[in-house]
Parts: sequence; structure tokens; C-alpha cells
Amino acid sequence: MQLDKMTEKSREALQAANELAEKWTNPEIEPEHLAVALLDQADGTATPLLQAVGADPARIKQEFQRELARFPRVEGDTQVGLSRRTQKILREAQQEAGSLKDEYLSTEHLLIAMAGDSNGTGTLLRNAGATRDKLLAALSKVRGNRRVTDANPEGKYNTLSKYCRDLTELARKGKLDPVIGRDEEIRRVMQVLSRRTKNNPV
Repeated sequence: MQLDKMTEKSREALQAANELAEKWTNPEIEPEHLAVALLDQADGTATPLLQAVGADPARIKQEFQRELARFPRVEGDTQVGLSRRTQKILREAQQEAGSLKDEYLSTEHLLIAMAGDSNGTGTLLRNAGATRDKLLAALSKVRGNRRVTDANPEGKYNTLSKYCRDLTELARKGKLDPVIGRDEEIRRVMQVLSRRTKNNPV
């Protein structure tokens, strides 16, 4: 697995999974460690992707943490390595990236590869309603029609929701402050916006 062909977030997830395995004194990094690391990322794609398919990321994370508690533990200083299952997930994630014509292995590829796994993480994700096919279909909602062409694509997803406020949605919820004492200005704006013959700014 070439680390330079992984996005920053997927490298961070792998590092976090390594730290998690060390914390739990597990001898190997299992896909469950990687799954918890993905769900811990504040601005990663795993959580919005699971929400897009109607799954509950918090409950899924709890299930993975329960699995971690069952893994064997080793006392003393040990070098943590990748398990065969994790290596298989990484290979499958690379294939997912190739099939989507992405140049870098991203966090969404890891999650889709986990969902496609025949047991372990795959079973848990499928039971939560996050099948591989559903995740692939929801991927277009999360990242649009963009491809992963650089090492930091996650920073470009959902840009509007990160940096803007939806005033229409806030107005629907009644969370906007009322405009007081501007009746004439509001009337004039409505007049300008609704005219048909002169130049209309809309």
C-alpha cells in the first residue's frame, strides 16, 4: 500500500487506528480500529456518507467499539502491525478507487470496502442499513460528481454547508430576527424584484 497514494484523511485514519490498537493493547490493527478512526474524524466523509443512507453513525461506532473489547490483548511493548483482514480492506479500497477513476485512496473508499467485506465490518454495516451499493449511490450526494485528484479532497466536499448559512431554512424554522422599522425599504425591494418590464436584478 503506497501511503503517497492515500489522501490526508485516510492516512490520518490509519494513524488513529494504530493509536487505537496500541491503546487497547491489541497486537494488530483490525478493520474495526479503522472504522472507529473513520467515524471519529470531525470533518471526514464516513459520517455524512452513513447519514446519507439513513444509518446512525453513533450507534455503528458503539457496535465497533464493542467488537474491539473482544479482541485479544497483549501485555508489554509490542510492535502493532496490519492484520490480514485490514490489508484485504486496503486492497479492496484501492480497487474501489480505481473503479471510480479516483487517483487517491480516500476515506469513502475505505468505508465502501468495509461494507463490501463478507464478514466482520461488512456484516455490522449491512445490519445498520449501510450496504456497499447504498453507499456508492449516496457518494454522489456527499461529493457530487467530483473525482479524487489530490491529497485533500475532503476539504472540498459540502463547502456551502461548511462556510454559509441557509437563510431560507433559518426563516422556515423561525430563527431569523424580525426586521423592524424598515417597511418602506422592504416594499421597495419587493417592487424591484417583482417588476417585469425594467431590468430585474434576479
